[in-house]
Amino acid sequence: MSEVIRVNAERSYDVFVDCEWVKELQLLSQGRTRVAVLTTSDLASRVDNAISEIPGLVRIDIPEGEEAKQARTLIQLWDSFAQAGLTRSDLVVAVGGGAVTDVVGFASATWLRGIDWIAVPTTLAGMVDASVGGKTGINSPFGKNLIGSFHSPSGVLVDQLWLETLSDRDFSAGLAEVVKCGFISDSSILEIIETHNLAEIRSSRLLTSQLISLAVAVKAEVVSADFKEGFAREILNYGHTLGHAVETHSKYNLRHGEAVAIGMIFAAELANVKGLLSKEAVDRHRAILQKLALPISYDRGAWTDLLPALSLDKKARGNAVRFVGLSKIGETLRIENPSDEDLFLSYERLCK
Repeated sequence: MSEVIRVNAERSYDVFVDCEWVKELQLLSQGRTRVAVLTTSDLASRVDNAISEIPGLVRIDIPEGEEAKQARTLIQLWDSFAQAGLTRSDLVVAVGGGAVTDVVGFASATWLRGIDWIAVPTTLAGMVDASVGGKTGINSPFGKNLIGSFHSPSGVLVDQLWLETLSDRDFSAGLAEVVKCGFISDSSILEIIETHNLAEIRSSRLLTSQLISLAVAVKAEVVSADFKEGFAREILNYGHTLGHAVETHSKYNLRHGEAVAIGMIFAAELANVKGLLSKEAVDRHRAILQKLALPISYDRGAWTDLLPALSLDKKARGNAVRFVGLSKIGETLRIENPSDEDLFLSYERLCK
């Protein structure tokens, strides 16, 4: 039986954890003249077989991965929406990973100044992070997610059957966003991971569902309190400031979760350098992430190589770069404009 987690933003919607996505979609799409389902070529046959009986069905293809998050994809989607005759009373459904829900959500936000959409995340990262919270957008050559809008879905359908399609690497990368929620808010997430190995988590539907629910609950609480990203919501970007820079610098050869894991180690080291976080807490970061087969160091570039992407981080204000940090597990703070020396020392520790 699925668990329903409510998110209250500019509109209220439900995240259905461990549901049967087609059954829920049939219920949520009732009364719509057209239902446009967008997915990638690798998922197309599986999706088409599942949704063939949905009334008013329109199928639209979308590129895979970060390649989809470009302006030309938006133009293609807008043209497809026009050809399908989508109106404000119709529905868009995004079936795919975080990149798909990001760009389809943005296309939905901008088509007719806003059309309803539903997220069906097929990756663990998408289930616990990208599809929840209403952030939509695309990348720029200068950085990740620099162009976008806030446009909440009408629902998020989390079906664990999709996780069977993931590689071990992708499953592990998705757990980085789960761990982030443990570091910033709910330490019970960390305790579950510390008492189970990666294989046990992946093979247990119960454990996986529990971790997804706990992480979504953290995000739902934060987003409900702060939809458009004051500091209350910025805590969800723990590890993302350097993480996005690393992701861009690696030309997306690193998974998003892998880059965020590196970013969390950097943020913990920075807080420690500034005397805000204990060495024991930093060591706990390293042990938990390493246990999940996530990277805990980065040695592919000099610190100066990452500065251009850091300066365009969405939390930056003027020339000041800001980081989300911790004073202890579960207690966040803002690190404002740290010195060049502190940043370099933290990066030096990260590269060891």
